Amino acid sequence: MATPDADKPVPPAPAGDITSAAIAAEPPKRLAAASTVMATSKRIKVRTTLPAQPFLPAASRPAIHTARLELRAIVAADLEGVHALRTQPAVMVFTAVGRVDRDRAETQVFLDRFLPPNDTSTFNFAIRLRGSDEIIGTGGVHRCSGSALGWPEVGYMFKKEHWGKGYATEFLGACMGAWWALPREERVVEVDAESVEGGDGEGEGEGREAPEMVTAIVEGGNPNSVKVLKKVGFREFKRWIEKDSREGYDGREVTLIGLAATSPGQ
Repeated sequence: MATPDADKPVPPAPAGDITSAAIAAEPPKRLAAASTVMATSKRIKVRTTLPAQPFLPAASRPAIHTARLELRAIVAADLEGVHALRTQPAVMVFTAVGRVDRDRAETQVFLDRFLPPNDTSTFNFAIRLRGSDEIIGTGGVHRCSGSALGWPEVGYMFKKEHWGKGYATEFLGACMGAWWALPREERVVEVDAESVEGGDGEGEGEGREAPEMVTAIVEGGNPNSVKVLKKVGFREFKRWIEKDSREGYDGREVTLIGLAATSPGQ
């Protein structure tokens, strides 16, 4: 589960509140989203397109530049910069683990998900200001298969001191532009039925053609994050309630929002 960086700062969240100014590319332990969502939602198989895999190795990917940001592949030398990001409590309270990394070894586990040989199955970036070496965030499409909603899932996080400056929208727009420009192949995938127009959550639409999508999951108490996603073409398609299974969060109930963006070419 993940919730995206809002372009306006949000107040610190109390324990159990998953209001977020960060979308986290984390393993699915926060709310066991995949198992819980699919236990209560119908999935249907659809014919669609997805980026052809494997992706280019990280070392071969060109950096992406926006007016203010540089998005480049994550490399092993980013350990210190990413550790600084992941030891900010205000950032990590909004992630799947819900706490800061205890040490560099934990940060390394996170990094390893995007380093060779895993770089060819994920589409993630280190985010820097142009002309600066400081890593101010990380993000991208961190789950290309096996996500809670079936479609690829986007996630990101920014250092707290860089919230409220529009970087989330700028990053997400550039990341999605690069994602949609990747070579495509036809695929049959199993997705949440409510994500597909004509699917009603009861399995209707099975086997039909469906436009390609990317999804995000946002906590219901974070309207700024929803606004950021909608700015770059995401739409809300479902809400549900789960218990927060993170350590120290006492299984409190949380409302989650599923959003999806459709390929601009479809």
